[in-house]
Amino acid sequence: MSSVLEIRALKWIPLALAGVVTLAGCARDEGFYHDRNLDYQDAKPASPLVLPDTRNTQRYRDALPVPEVASQGTQDDVAEIRPPQPLGVGSGLEPDYVEVREIGEQQWLVVDADPSSVWTQLESFAQARGLNVQESRAAEGVLVTSQAELRLQSALREGSSEIRCERGGQSVVSCLDALRAYLSDDAATSKPSSATVSSWNAQRLENDETLTLRQRGDAWEVLIPYEADRVWAEIHYYLGQDFDQAHKRELLAANSSDYDFLVDYLASDQRDRSLLEVLLFTDERDLSQEARLVVEQSGDQSVLRAEATGEQPLSEDAERELLERVSGYLR
Repeated sequence: MSSVLEIRALKWIPLALAGVVTLAGCARDEGFYHDRNLDYQDAKPASPLVLPDTRNTQRYRDALPVPEVASQGTQDDVAEIRPPQPLGVGSGLEPDYVEVREIGEQQWLVVDADPSSVWTQLESFAQARGLNVQESRAAEGVLVTSQAELRLQSALREGSSEIRCERGGQSVVSCLDALRAYLSDDAATSKPSSATVSSWNAQRLENDETLTLRQRGDAWEVLIPYEADRVWAEIHYYLGQDFDQAHKRELLAANSSDYDFLVDYLASDQRDRSLLEVLLFTDERDLSQEARLVVEQSGDQSVLRAEATGEQPLSEDAERELLERVSGYLR
């Protein structure tokens, strides 16, 4: 009888030891869960991460670059400020997958996808249409056929692409129409090869410049790292959609030969003022101003400026607000 009791007692020994160990752990942390505050008390700072000198510097940039503040001096000092992000969801300006841009007799397509994705669609289009492909240069985005030359490049807006279909330097409208219909019907197609993606990503990094809003004296201007004709066409497309409210923001005229626009704009400070002056029967039409938006070619980039057409100049706040809104179309 005693031997049976001894065997039963021995069975409880491992369980008792496990309980002691568990309780000991709980006693250290004064609770059931491990208290990490005790670990942090003994934590020591580690040395900062240092990238090797052999790295490719073009692939590493500041995620949020902070421009240096211009010194307080003469009116010729330049203050550079990053413009805000583009108009977001709910603004009514979300792009379609394929859109047409034009200036004069030149036309091209803007596709809301990276060139690495669009290139495979371009190849599929040539195959589906039975085009005789004579030359294909994926890294350059060039597809030469006996009928026309297809050229693909990054568009002004980040994450989008431009496609041109030309023969002898002239746009082939029938080719663009067919390509637009094909891309619209086949928006999500095969994934691009890794080699093509790598080539396009490298090209994107080399050309990854940003817009800069800066002040010269009392005037504001936007530096845009693209040609004036492409900038004018992009702004023209979105002004037609966004500036459609009479006496608030309205596109009055567009001149492709001089790369300028005539708009009627009611600045936010005037909108706030008009709410108070309604009781005084102030006509809102008297508060908006006609302004001229000008895109000028300056070397390998463009400059966007705004100026009033009447005797009353635009205020600094109104000028900056207008330029920020318009330059937001390009981001």
